[in-house]
Amino acid sequence: MFKNSRFSISSTGLHLLAMGLMLCDHLWAMFFPAQEWLTCVGRAAYPIFAFMIAEGYMHTHDLRRYLTRMLICAFLTEIPFDLMYGGSIFYPYHQNVLWTFLLSLLLIILIEKSKLRFPPVAAVLVSVGNIVLWYVLGYITMVDYYGVGILTVLTFYFFRTRSWKSRLCQFLCLYFLNVKLLGGYYYEIQVFGSAVEVIQQGFALFALIPIWIYQGRKGVYSKAFQYFCYAFYPVHMFLLFIAKEWILMSSS
Repeated sequence: MFKNSRFSISSTGLHLLAMGLMLCDHLWAMFFPAQEWLTCVGRAAYPIFAFMIAEGYMHTHDLRRYLTRMLICAFLTEIPFDLMYGGSIFYPYHQNVLWTFLLSLLLIILIEKSKLRFPPVAAVLVSVGNIVLWYVLGYITMVDYYGVGILTVLTFYFFRTRSWKSRLCQFLCLYFLNVKLLGGYYYEIQVFGSAVEVIQQGFALFALIPIWIYQGRKGVYSKAFQYFCYAFYPVHMFLLFIAKEWILMSSS
C-alpha cells in the first residue's frame, strides 16, 4: 500500500525511531515520572525492536555471528541495566531486553529445525511445546517483558508478510499480548460524555504504523551505524544513571 511512496520508512529510520521512543520511556522512569506521555509513547519501542529482531533473523548472512553479537552485548548491558533499574551493579530480579531477544532467536531456530526434522503434524506439536516452554522460561529468567516479549518477536516471525491477513494477525496478537496479558496501569478518559478506560500498554499498538509503512528499504547501512545501535542501549542507560546520581548529589 505504501510501496514507493514518500511515506515509506527505512530500516535505519525504524532503528532510530525505536531508540528515541525507548529513550522517552527511560527519561520518564529516571527523571520525569509526572510526564506520563513519555512512557505512553515509549510503549511503542519494544514491538519495533521485536520486529527488527525477526527481520534480522530472516536477512542475516551469518546467524552464528548475529547470536554472538547479541550474547556479548547482553552481558555488557547487564551492569548499566542493573544500575538504572535496580540502583546497583548486581540486580538479579530483572534482566535486560537483549536476553529476551536472544531467547527469542534461539526459539525461532528450534522451530525452524523442527520443520526439517519432523513430519508436519509432529513439527507443529514440538514447536507449540517449545513455545510454551520458552514462554515460561521468560518469566523464570525474568528477562525484560518476560514471556510476552518472546511471543512478540514470534508474532513478527510467524506473520511476516505484508498481506492484510498478516497485518490483522499482528494487530490481534499485539492487542492480546499487551492489553490482555501485560495489562497494567490504565487511564480513564471522557469520550462523548462517557468514561472510557485506556490501558497504558495498549499504546504499543501504535508501533504497527511505522512497521507497516516499512517496505524493506535498508537506508543508511554501515558497520559504524550497526555498532552505534548496539552501543546505544547500554551507554544511554549508564549516562542516565550517572546524570541522576549527579543530580541527587548536587541537591543534597
